[in-house]
Amino acid sequence: MEDSVGESDNDNGNRDDETAVEGNSLGRCLDLTSFQLHDLSEVDIPEGLVELDLTANRLSKLDHRIGLLTQLKKLSLRQNLFDDEGIEPLCGWSTISGLQELVLRDNKLSKIPDATIFKDLLVFDVSFNEIPSLNGLSKVSNTLKELYVSKNEVRKMEELERLQALQILELGSNRFRVMENLENLKILEELWLGRNRIRAVNLCGLKCIRKISLQSNRLTSMLGFQECVGLEELYLSHNGIAKMEGLSTLENLRVLDVSSNKLTAINGIEKLTRLEDLWLNDNQITSLEGIDVAVAGSKEKLTTIYLEHNPCV
Repeated sequence: MEDSVGESDNDNGNRDDETAVEGNSLGRCLDLTSFQLHDLSEVDIPEGLVELDLTANRLSKLDHRIGLLTQLKKLSLRQNLFDDEGIEPLCGWSTISGLQELVLRDNKLSKIPDATIFKDLLVFDVSFNEIPSLNGLSKVSNTLKELYVSKNEVRKMEELERLQALQILELGSNRFRVMENLENLKILEELWLGRNRIRAVNLCGLKCIRKISLQSNRLTSMLGFQECVGLEELYLSHNGIAKMEGLSTLENLRVLDVSSNKLTAINGIEKLTRLEDLWLNDNQITSLEGIDVAVAGSKEKLTTIYLEHNPCV
């Protein structure tokens, strides 16, 4: 099973030289993905744009005309060459303060931009940059539903307290050692923390969570998920877990990935009646004895049991 953190090529195939402008029910969308533009001087930017996608270009400075798009709701500057100075004008353009989705993924940012003016922001993505701290999140609107800060250099979970509307939080591929300051995220549904340095689970009483990834950390125990009764998908591969435990309350669990750990037996999942996928490959399981009892509760739902690279195989 793969972690959520990763890059995919944005290939739209062959294109005409003309820019792609599409209509929609709310206004217009201008998609300039992969045009390899160094600036927008040769591009017509219609004033009625609702969406502007500038993914995969060579931009390092913002065109002032973007700040005149009064109806703009979605702006993607993903995979460009923007540094902090290059992105700074955006934070002062009050005309586009109604922006709901801002994607700054895969640039050269060294800090979280000041998003104070965007009072209706729902999606904020600053993944794949060079950001060492979450300082600045306290200025992000509390309307935010999705926050992506993966593949940076962040060490501490902070300034998350006021983001109580968050449903998705992606902090994978950073330098976190401790799970903390999550208790106010009462309606959080997805938490992605793969490829960090976390040694213990601390979910701060989050009971609405449906998906959790702690792949490629330093866990030695599965304890800590007992109160997450709504959990549907749990990804714990590439850790140091030696025992299956603490899972009996997770009656809604459909996917359990504990591959590449130090497990020697299959147990503790008898009460999981909705389990569909069970990933146990690359462990130290020596025998299949008792596996029928372990999966008895989910035998009507289970479609995958993966055991490759275990002694028992």
